[in-house]
Amino acid sequence: MPVSARVRTRFRRTAEQGVRVRSRGVLAVAALVCVAVVSAGCADKHDDASTIIRTTTNIAGAGVVGVARDTATACPLPSAPDPAAGATRTVTHAAGTTQVPADPQRIVVLTSSALDAACAVGLWERVAGAVTLDGERSQPMYLGYGVLKVPSVGPIGQPDPARIAELKPDLILGDVAPAGGYEALSAIAPTVLIGSGGSWQSDFAAYAAGMGRRDAADAALRNYLTEARDLGPALNASQSQASVLRFTADATQVQGSETFAAQVLSDVGVQRPTAQRGTSYDITTAELATKAEGDIIYVMFDGEPGEDHGRRVLRSDEFTELGASTDRRVFAVDDSVWHTTGLTAARAILTDLRDSLNGYVTD
Repeated sequence: MPVSARVRTRFRRTAEQGVRVRSRGVLAVAALVCVAVVSAGCADKHDDASTIIRTTTNIAGAGVVGVARDTATACPLPSAPDPAAGATRTVTHAAGTTQVPADPQRIVVLTSSALDAACAVGLWERVAGAVTLDGERSQPMYLGYGVLKVPSVGPIGQPDPARIAELKPDLILGDVAPAGGYEALSAIAPTVLIGSGGSWQSDFAAYAAGMGRRDAADAALRNYLTEARDLGPALNASQSQASVLRFTADATQVQGSETFAAQVLSDVGVQRPTAQRGTSYDITTAELATKAEGDIIYVMFDGEPGEDHGRRVLRSDEFTELGASTDRRVFAVDDSVWHTTGLTAARAILTDLRDSLNGYVTD
């Protein structure tokens, strides 16, 4: 059911209300170029707007959120390991039980979520190798420029055991066994596979346990939940119904309750339109009025093909007639942040909401 015109009027534009997002410029998804070579950790590199050339800020009328993201403190300083009786500890995981180092020093990660977890507990500089993403950037940019220096062990879903072995890891972290199987990995180094189908919070806790950081993970999750719960009232989040759409090359998908983005919105207390309170599903352009309307609409794009399709939809008569479009409350968000899982990404979404939930796109 679309949000009514009466409800939309509570977001009447005033000079005092909300965050004004600048939208003048050229091409827009967060194309971020570092102007200095990264030779130290995230905390030592101030990759803010003064040191990074960024393209700006509008995609087919949608204001781009996150172009001014400062990732200098995305990864905190190293956390202390959990107390251990010896040099190793026993970890039970989806593939069995493994003796892992109590304080691993050379970690290979087989998923972006494992890299996010290493960042969140302060161990990203111990990541000796990582799978890489398709596209222009090998790793998610919200983790900072330091992760771009991490050696590749192959594309995501297809890690190369030979490359992993060359890096001499003392711990391998992943979700499910890739081609070659768990045995091939565990022959190289102690391997923890957390499985699939868990919540993002339980996945983070499982990765952290593999790194000997249960206590650090518990504290980080508590801090995140406190931040989210405090942010909700500050933004009057319960009074907003946020529509969330993702564009692929050939589909427009409503992001339902099972998605990472929807779960973070729920943590903050942001409401969803009635038509978006179930699981994800695809919609046609003709269904936008009944399935996509909200007080605010967040859109994300699956690479360049997704952006091409999304631009066409955003410029369609059906979309421009939506109340959120008319009110200029449509925001494009980073797919690598909103369509992933991980504590660091969740905290980045909180920043995006702080910068946009009560805002308008302005020329």
